[in-house]
Amino acid sequence: MAIRIAMLAAECEPWAKTGGLADVVDALARALGRLPEAGLGLATPVDVFLPRYRSVAVPAGAEVEPPLWIDNPATGGDPLEVHVINVQADGYWLRLIDVPTAFDRAGFYDHPDDPWRFAVFCRAALAVMRRDELPIDVLHIHDWHTGPVLLERARADLAGDRFFARTAVMLTLHNLAYHGWVPRDQLFQLGVGARTALAGANPDGLDLLLTAIEGADLINTVSPGFAAEALTEAFGMGLDAALAAKGDRYFGILNGLDTGLWNPADDTVIAATYELDAIGPKAICRADLLTRVGFDPSDDGLVAGMIGRMDPQKGFDLLAGGAADLLAAGVRIVVQGSGHASLADPFRALAAANPNRVALIERFDREMARRIYAGSDVFLMPSRFEPCGQGQMIALRYGTPPVVRRTGGLADSVFDNDEFGGRGTGFSFDAASSAALVGCILRAARLRALAPAEWAALQRRAMAQDFGWVTGSAPQYLVAYRRAAVLRRT
Repeated sequence: MAIRIAMLAAECEPWAKTGGLADVVDALARALGRLPEAGLGLATPVDVFLPRYRSVAVPAGAEVEPPLWIDNPATGGDPLEVHVINVQADGYWLRLIDVPTAFDRAGFYDHPDDPWRFAVFCRAALAVMRRDELPIDVLHIHDWHTGPVLLERARADLAGDRFFARTAVMLTLHNLAYHGWVPRDQLFQLGVGARTALAGANPDGLDLLLTAIEGADLINTVSPGFAAEALTEAFGMGLDAALAAKGDRYFGILNGLDTGLWNPADDTVIAATYELDAIGPKAICRADLLTRVGFDPSDDGLVAGMIGRMDPQKGFDLLAGGAADLLAAGVRIVVQGSGHASLADPFRALAAANPNRVALIERFDREMARRIYAGSDVFLMPSRFEPCGQGQMIALRYGTPPVVRRTGGLADSVFDNDEFGGRGTGFSFDAASSAALVGCILRAARLRALAPAEWAALQRRAMAQDFGWVTGSAPQYLVAYRRAAVLRRT
């Protein structure tokens, strides 16, 4: 069955990005565009609808469609003019929804009228599809920003508009922490007025993410492990009951990795390229990293690298709390990140007191990140929770065994070397504590120091892992799309 897919998302790499959502939307759309070559059956390339924010530069040669008008969700009248800009991306069509009053602003989010802005986006995207007159089999929406799609579909049904009657909606949950809460006195922004029934059991307002969960035909998170965790009160962010109610229509698909973008065999940033069967030049990358951060490159003690947003979720405090024990054991630490000052402060103090053993790179630096992935001996991800995670996949690709807390997508993608009888790909621990993290890192240090041949084999197993979108995740999404389409039509 050849099917037609349209995605709606608030971010898409490289045009608009604050985090992993952008990477997933772009990588998945590109991978889906390659599947027809294998006979897997998309009717046309995927359309990815994205707001045209102020910062989105329109490439030369982009196609600007004639304008169309939509009703203003907040008023029901007062038509808004919508311009659609089509950009041929790598394997898909990017369709920018250009409504200056909604999106010509600084930043993507955190405006008081965000419910209205994303309601405009969803209403405009659906109007464009309707004008195209090509039926959509599945609308793939992402996080709360695209939740108004379900309201718009209900609105169309009430108006007798059957264009989307057979269109399934699949929702991917990237971050359960942000719900898109709209207080009752602001429901007018969505075009739902005083329809308190849309607020479910809560008369105080409407939770756009909850509404999307309840109305979608299929729902997934970005790893099977986190899909299970989100059914618990501890990880469900208040959505666990709604997710459980979906039964087998809720599941996890592990995110993939852009293996073309992340490839030590042709990475032009790192000091030397290397590959699975010729990993020796990785030592040059290690020496280069240590020289750049002011460490002694001849010291063979374990180098632990960590990259990420300095947020309590990511476990930087666990590393800071165990740093003294690690330094005493000869471990050196390279941290790159920015965010909460309270989480960066301990590393500033550690780096000042131990400049030859602790380095803090307090900025977002793509090139330095690549050097850390390639030059570290182990890569740390002690997250308290992690829906999927990409850092551990990159580290594996670069032959840098990850040390991870056993949660969510980390548990799905890193297998503890000891637990798997010396056939694992990294090191895992359970308790969200500094002691557990330190113990895990020291296990890795001992193996590297005492069994170099086993360590080299571990590195090769890590590099052999295949997280490619085309070979792994994208076909699973295609199966889910087909299932969603069948469910909607029966």
